[in-house]
Order: sequence, then C-alpha cells, then structure tokens
Amino acid sequence: MTSPDRTTEQLLSASKGFDYLFSNAISDAQTEFATDDSPFHSLGAGVCVFLEAAMGMESAKMEEAAKSLALSEAGSRKQMKTAKSKTNARLPPGIEWEIVNADSVVLLGITHALGESYMGYLQCIYSLNSAHSKFTKLFKTVFPNGLDGYRTPAASPSVSRRPSNPSIRSVSTNATKTSFFSKWSGGSTLAVPQPIIPEGPIDELIISGTAFGFGLFNLVFSLLPKRIQGVVGFLGFKHDRKLALQALAVSAAKTDVHSVFAALVLMTYHGIVLLLAGYQADEAHILKQYGAMISSVSERYPTGSLWILNQAKIKRMSYDAPGAISVLRDGLKPDREVSFKQADTLLVFELAWTLLAERRYEEAAIEFIRMTELNNWSPATYYFIACGCYITIGKLDKAQELFDAVPGMIDKRKMGGKDLPMEVLIKKKIAFYKEKQKRRGGDEKNLVQCMKISPAEEMAIFWNTHERISKAVAEAHIRDWASLTPRPTIRGAYMETLDLPPPPAEVPLDLDTPDELALRSLLLGIVHRVTEDFQTSRTFFQDAIDKQGDIRVSTWICGVAMFELAVVDLKEKEATGKEGDGWAEVLEGAEAKLDKAMTLAPNSTDLSSRLDSRISMLREEIGIKREMLSGNVEK
Repeated sequence: MTSPDRTTEQLLSASKGFDYLFSNAISDAQTEFATDDSPFHSLGAGVCVFLEAAMGMESAKMEEAAKSLALSEAGSRKQMKTAKSKTNARLPPGIEWEIVNADSVVLLGITHALGESYMGYLQCIYSLNSAHSKFTKLFKTVFPNGLDGYRTPAASPSVSRRPSNPSIRSVSTNATKTSFFSKWSGGSTLAVPQPIIPEGPIDELIISGTAFGFGLFNLVFSLLPKRIQGVVGFLGFKHDRKLALQALAVSAAKTDVHSVFAALVLMTYHGIVLLLAGYQADEAHILKQYGAMISSVSERYPTGSLWILNQAKIKRMSYDAPGAISVLRDGLKPDREVSFKQADTLLVFELAWTLLAERRYEEAAIEFIRMTELNNWSPATYYFIACGCYITIGKLDKAQELFDAVPGMIDKRKMGGKDLPMEVLIKKKIAFYKEKQKRRGGDEKNLVQCMKISPAEEMAIFWNTHERISKAVAEAHIRDWASLTPRPTIRGAYMETLDLPPPPAEVPLDLDTPDELALRSLLLGIVHRVTEDFQTSRTFFQDAIDKQGDIRVSTWICGVAMFELAVVDLKEKEATGKEGDGWAEVLEGAEAKLDKAMTLAPNSTDLSSRLDSRISMLREEIGIKREMLSGNVEK
C-alpha cells in the first residue's frame, strides 16, 4: 500500500512529466516518467507512446503503447486492492487508483480503434465495454447528484448543449430532485449537497479524472459508426453524447492533468463537428467553447503543437484560412526550441488541407508529400492527393511521377494484412482511370492524361474541405468544373455569367462515364451551396443521386449526395427562414434524407463508416435544433 503523502509525491512528479509533454518536450517527459515505476508514471509513459502512435498511425508504436498502458493497468489494480487510507471524507479510499486503472483501460481500447477498420472498432468496443461498470460506479460516487454546480471553461454555457435529463437520472439513480432538474422538468427544489471542493492534487485528480473518463467513454461510443453502435446496444450500454460533453467540460475547467486531455478531446470533437457535421444548430456556442479552451491551454503551454493546431483550426472554421496558414507556418518554423514529431505531423496535415482548400495547389502538394517523411500511415494517399494538385495546375509529368509510385506504396504498407479503406478506394480509381485511358486510345501507363477532375478535390470530399471556403474560391471551382465537357445542362445563376468558350471540336469528352458526371455534380452541388445558391445546389445533388443505377465504381457518391441534400435544406432554412417558422417540416425532411443516405451506403460501400459518423453527428445537431425551437432549455 502506498501512503497518501507518497501518492501525492508520485502524482506531482508524473504531472511534471505531463507538463513537458504538453509543451512538446517529449524527450524530457519520457525521462521524467522513467524516474519512478508508479502507475502514474507507467500511465504517463504509455500516454507518450500512445500519442506518438495515434498521431503517427504507426502500428509498432501502438504495440509499445499497449505494453506501457498494461503495466499501468496492472499496477493500479494492485493499489486498488490494498488501499485503506483516503484524502477526502466524502470519497472512498483508493478511488484515485480506480481512475488510473480506468484511464489505462480506455486508452488500450482506443488503441484498437486507430486502424479505422470494423474489426478495430469491435476490439475497441469489447475493451471499453469492460470499463462500463467502472465509469458508471465512479460517476455515481463522485457526482451523485449530477454535474450541477461544477463550472466549465466558457461562461454562460449554451442551453442548447445541456445533457439530457433522463441520462443523468440513469447514472445517478439515487439523486434528489434539484433546481438543476427543475429547470428542465418543473420538479421540486430540494437542497442538494454542494460539489466536492478539492483539498489537494489527489482530489483534483479524482474529480477531473472521473469527469474525463466518463465523458470520454460516452463520447467514444457515441461517435462509433451506427452499425457498430448496434453491437454496443447488444452489450447493454447506452451512451449520452450531451452528458459526455458536459462531463468533459467539467474536467477541462480543473487543474489536473486530466483537464488538459479533456480540453484536447473537446477541441478535437468541436473541430470534427465544425468540419464534418455540415450543419451546426448553435455554431456560435461551439466556437465560444472551443476558443475559451484554446486560450486557456495555450497560455499554459504556448509551445505545444497540439494547441497551435487548434488555434489554426478555429481560424479555419471561422473562415480565416489565411490566418490559419500563418499560425501553422509559425508553429512549424525550424528554429523552434522543442519539437514533438508526431504532433508536428498534425500541423503539416492541417496545413496541407488548408492550402488545398484555398486552391494553393503546388504548396499543398509539397506539404502532402512532406507527410510521407513524417509518418507511415498511408504514403499512397498523400501521393494520390499531391498528384491531383499537380494535375490541376497542368504539371502532368510531375503528377505522373507521383502516380507511378502509388501502387507500390499500397502493396508495401498494409495494416493487419489488409489495405486501408482509403487505399482500397485508390486502387479502384487507378483501375478506373487505366480503363478510361485505354478506351480513349492512350497508353494506360499515362493515366493522368485522362484525369479531368482532380483526385485531390475528390479526396477532399471525405474531409469536407470545400465546406468553409470563401465565395471567391467556390466560384473558381464552379468555373473549372463547368468548363469540362460535356457542359452541365443545369444552369445556375453564376454559371450563366461565365461566358465559356465553345468546347473544342472532335476532341474526346473530358468526362465520359456516369461516375465522373456524378462526381462533378456532387462537387458543384457543394460549392453552389457555399455561394448560397441553394436551389442550384439541390439540383446538382439530385442529379448525382439520379445516376446511381449507372455508377460502376464510385458507389459512395449517392449516399454522400443524399447527406448533402439534408445539409442544404438545413442551411437554406437557417439563412432564409424565420426562427420557428416551418422548421419542424425541414428537420423531419432532413432526417428522412439521412435515412435514405444510410440505405444508399451499405457496409460494402467505400468509406461508408465515415459517412455513417457524419450522419450521426448531423442527427445530433438536428436534435439540438429541435430542443432550441421547443424551448425545452435551461434558462
């Protein structure tokens, strides 16, 4: 058994290691974690490798992370069995070790999911499911009356993102009704015990760690693809995303190490929702919470790449792409005092996509190629996108050089003996363009000659890169894609102003397959929505869907187009409708389209899990919008 004083000493030492980690000094962090074999230090060592693995998508690192986390899990379990003393009268002895144990279990589970495969998701579920009772017990113990009274990073939290009342009751079955509940349901206003006031670093760990673990556990399950969530339901677990987000916000407002991770999880989640959901019911609140956390953590760790990354992300999500590029380039200056390679990789990745979104194609290509020097997740994907960038600017020789290397990269780099989902798609595209080039009488080895829609723009659909571009960039895209032959028969207001020259005579059509025509319609639908020409956008999306029966390879297009139709309905109503007027019909129609999108993207469809997660996020936003409109909110 470890004495309370010794436990505090070990915790403070490990916290020092985490401070190094958050400041990019990962070597110093690893040195500090090696000074002791406590579960805190083993967890810290595991987290270092876990972050390297997660950010670099390196399978070898994942195995190393699993070993360190297993040591932490075993050590904390041993301490749990022998703990007798306690630091706070309102908390049971040894609960701090339960939290460290749960941390280790959940990180081990997430490690399984990093491969983005259904088998990885299943392994993640079974691992995390074993922690279900741990987190439920911890939450009931530390927060027996819910999270009322615990502050969050941003003042005046949005009422639209409160946790749902039934879920708080389900995890806190013995809670008395409080003013917190009465605000939602008109219940009584009986007194409730005050929140636990931390009496030292161990108490901070217990409060912050419990909120973090419970929140992360629920959030991870809520973000798994819907089909995988069916397995979760079979195992008897029901998640609550809103309660998860509030728990993470409570943790983020503390000073324990967990608070920084909670802030990182929330920033990552907010960034994902802003990027991928398509529509946000309360975007201003998301940006407010996101900005508050970035400011708080950046002040503590100004050199940390993770916080620099999020400073750039929020600028990009706020339509300040030039500002985002500036932040990223500053964060990647070669004369920095400290560097965390895997975290820097995220900066390069974000920079590459932001440059692509701005149509700065050659700069983007350079950064995507640079990614192959920083991690080994999928060099083929990075080369494929860079190839598309060079095609757009007419550097076909450079594009072909990159393309020639892609098949070999796919064969060399496999995860678990299988191609990554993105590489499965790329292989199909290579075969598709070889057939097209041969059909047109050319050498199939020179397939870039027949690629008229940039693969970079096609890949960008999966990252929703075109969603937050400027109107000027959208119009440039419209000009490019409308110029391809055969010219679109759908004529939006902007295209009527283009005054394009007649297509050249006796030259093969640029797009000569339903796959390509559907892809162009999907892209034109997205960028017309950016210009707020909603009707033209909707017509293009429907045109893509109408080609479903003729598409041979890019079968993912129709499901995505149906999803985008739901988004355009919501965006148009937000831009042109009165609050409360006709919203119910729009929300119902959007949900019906999401149901159709699911049927158009079965498991066999390329990257269906990504669309599945986007649908889940958008459904959440629709639910929040309903609550806002119904007035069922905290005042």
